[in-house]
Amino acid sequence: MHRFYCSESDIYDDSIRLCGSDVNHIRNVLRMKPGEHVIVNDGNNMDYHCVIDTIDTDEVMLKIDHSSECMAELPSKIYLFQSLPKLDKMELIIQKAVELGVHEVIPVSSKRCVVKLDDKKEKKKLERWQMIAESAAKQSMRGIIPKVHAPLGFKEAVKYASELSYNMIPYELAEGMDVSREIMDTAAGKESVGIFIGPEGGYCESEIEYAVENGIQVVSLGNRILRTETAGLCVLSILMFKMTK
Repeated sequence: MHRFYCSESDIYDDSIRLCGSDVNHIRNVLRMKPGEHVIVNDGNNMDYHCVIDTIDTDEVMLKIDHSSECMAELPSKIYLFQSLPKLDKMELIIQKAVELGVHEVIPVSSKRCVVKLDDKKEKKKLERWQMIAESAAKQSMRGIIPKVHAPLGFKEAVKYASELSYNMIPYELAEGMDVSREIMDTAAGKESVGIFIGPEGGYCESEIEYAVENGIQVVSLGNRILRTETAGLCVLSILMFKMTK
């Protein structure tokens, strides 16, 4: 069944209004007709099972049949602090992170990041990244549309993460898989978890020291060196498996 998202202001007593690009998608791409069924999510983990009532040029009106809580969300909120990668790797990272259940993606400008965004590029990138997050949320039947945060510096990101219940940072020089397994098990039971992922050149030793000083747990992901676009998805996959009942 096709899935759409709406704001709470477009939900009425027994009906929902869809507008914008969704109208063109329903009319001209999907060629749907009145009487067909769709699911609309309010972005706050509630699914509305609806029947198309009318399709006009600028809006589609739906009749609500029933509502239910979306069961796709993880019990913990996972925040991915992703150092800015080269080329278009961030798009892949956001897409797959959303599919795996991330709550928010925070791009981070760490010392060894090659990519530098000025204000103009940052605005365009954020718009593009948020569109990718929304598309991935629809495809994977998410109950929310994860937010892509504006880029932060490394120390700003650490401060932002201080509000979370638990944080970890994979590091190629970390030792001891037993300790790493314990950290993953602990993280899976927390209300909110931050994952810090370094750029192509990895984190500087001073950044790791700063992270540890601020209570972030260092973990190993094994004997292989993972690419920046792989490491975060690896940790997300582990946590998703441990958190899913």
